[in-house]
Amino acid sequence: MLGITDLKPGTFFEFENAPHVVVASEHSKSGRAGAVMRTKIKNLTTGAIYDRTFKGNDQFPEADISRKKGQFLYSDETGATFMELDNFEQHQLDAAQVSDAKPYLKEGLELDLVLHDDTLLAVELPTKVDLEVVYTEPGFKGDTQSTVTKPAKLETGFEVNVPLFIKQGEKIRVNTQTGQYVERANN
Repeated sequence: MLGITDLKPGTFFEFENAPHVVVASEHSKSGRAGAVMRTKIKNLTTGAIYDRTFKGNDQFPEADISRKKGQFLYSDETGATFMELDNFEQHQLDAAQVSDAKPYLKEGLELDLVLHDDTLLAVELPTKVDLEVVYTEPGFKGDTQSTVTKPAKLETGFEVNVPLFIKQGEKIRVNTQTGQYVERANN
């Protein structure tokens, strides 16, 4: 059983007969009142995200979640298709379930598949992914101030701010949790 102090971002638990994941949490204690945990949770079967406040004595069973290594295959207007690497079984997520990950999904990307009763509920991206810059304005010679950035469009259609020295056609590393440029990737 999980208590409210166990409800940290990324924790899977059963709530109202459905698997949920904690998106954000904040522990709060005020004066005479007991401790509470303010959370933003996502229902993994419906994809709904909502705010919940739990009291200090609330307890929850852990969700029966398994993780398997997988690979992104392709996406279309209905959603995205993923494959388990160990048995080549394919799973589909609809567009709403994969919306947070979509800016980082490129063909062949390896990631973790989150399954509940052999049904794909979500995907967990690696912390950093390498993506190619398909368009950016050229930098100006002599402008070497390190804090100056420019927008760059990546191969997935995602836009990120990059330093002026990044050129079109280069691969960069992007943090999937913050959506920010990290460094040049080794080509």
